[in-house]
Amino acid sequence: MSGGVDSSVAAALLKEQGHEVLGVTMQIWPSKKEFGGCCSAKEINDAKEVCQVLGIPHYTVNYREEFKKHVIKDFIEEYKNGRTPNPCIRCNEFMKFKLLIAKAKELGCDKIATGHYALISAKGQGARVKLLKGKDNRKDQSYVLYMMSQQSLSKTLFPLGEFTKEKARQIAKEYKLPVHDKKESQEICFVEDDNYGRFLKENIPEAVVPGNILDQSGKVVGRHNGIIFYTIGQKKGIGAHGSRKFVTNIDVKNNTITIGDDSDLLKYSLTADNLTFTSGIIPKGKIDLAAKIRYNSKEEPATLEIKDGIAYVRFKEKQRAITPGQSVVFYNGEEVLGGGIIDSK
Repeated sequence: MSGGVDSSVAAALLKEQGHEVLGVTMQIWPSKKEFGGCCSAKEINDAKEVCQVLGIPHYTVNYREEFKKHVIKDFIEEYKNGRTPNPCIRCNEFMKFKLLIAKAKELGCDKIATGHYALISAKGQGARVKLLKGKDNRKDQSYVLYMMSQQSLSKTLFPLGEFTKEKARQIAKEYKLPVHDKKESQEICFVEDDNYGRFLKENIPEAVVPGNILDQSGKVVGRHNGIIFYTIGQKKGIGAHGSRKFVTNIDVKNNTITIGDDSDLLKYSLTADNLTFTSGIIPKGKIDLAAKIRYNSKEEPATLEIKDGIAYVRFKEKQRAITPGQSVVFYNGEEVLGGGIIDSK
């Protein structure tokens, strides 16, 4: 329980259904200020207060070292390497669906539940468990859950999968939960004001090395402040160049960024590694599916072929700003097949 509306409503719904419920809040990152990060004292107190209203036990577990090891370290290293990571995916993979499941077993629980807007389906005993998109397309969070395995899916419940955010708030109000009108949490829970550049500068100052900005022909057209401050598709911080330009490439070895027009961001294909599939089975041959290259984009028709652990994805239409470090997620209709980390474009 993060202290937010979604996990609070999930707990309320499960209790109403007759489950024996207890709340667990993971303390994962010490905030310098009470800025509303997912592990601040305020969030923990909010979760405790909700549990008191629902009449269920509440536990706080300290996973700061584990979070630093699995999420923060990767976040920093990816930016040092000119890539743009998604820390929420790492957090789900290692913190929620490994450590939290283990903690649940230790506490005598059969399953864990979260406030994610997604669905889990298993028809018949012994049938393959499927991860499906949430019913509310505007809120669907299946993209950040693609790494779930048959084991973790079988141990997890998503009580909000059938609901909209508006309905969840309505339920929270009906239960008189003190968080019913609480604002959405920020995008990166451990970074104050979403200022990831400041966070990186504080943690890896040695990586802040200015360098050249190049145009598409390789000509030097300006200076950048350090590659950790840039991502593919970005237009801020590159200076004025007569017309609107965007970052199209980040070269760590030469400490340069390349800029170009919007059309230079359009690509048909990508490769990805660190692949996982919810079925546990790697697809063979070339298959047709839909693929999504970032959380806020939509799935697009594509073909997938896997060779030696590398996914080769080709889209039917060109995609904008395919970004190394982000995840590509594969869908078959409503079902999430799996995904991987984008390596090149």
